[in-house]
Amino acid sequence: MSDEAGVRALFAQLVEAWNRGDGAAYGECFTDDATYVAWVGTLYRSGSDIGRSHQVLFDTFLKDTKMTIEGDVDVRFYGEDTAVLTTRGDVGKKPSKGAKVQTFTLVRQHGTWKIAAFQNTRRHSLLERISFRFQPGIRPAA
Repeated sequence: MSDEAGVRALFAQLVEAWNRGDGAAYGECFTDDATYVAWVGTLYRSGSDIGRSHQVLFDTFLKDTKMTIEGDVDVRFYGEDTAVLTTRGDVGKKPSKGAKVQTFTLVRQHGTWKIAAFQNTRRHSLLERISFRFQPGIRPAA
């Protein structure tokens, strides 16, 4: 399996765990010392804490939600054992398109890709449009 295929397989495993509401499997996608910043700013540390807290969410606020991804998942490598994956997507029973932007930093440990850091940011489309209108030079090239 190529490096990119391995990274994409881990991401697919993460999405599948979310969609099943399986906190333990979700947490297993992360390193033992991972950091996870939720879109409300909560910081979690460790795959086990990420999995434990997500199981509580899957059993309550996020019960029966699905993760959707808009467009292609961007994967970039920085050395043999480090990759950054960027996505746009959302979660919910009826998720909206591209409501959040996620950045994953992945590392290969003992031949297996794991997520070492995650940042989730809620998009503010209206603020983006206003900003781009008044300052077109800040619009991203891609």
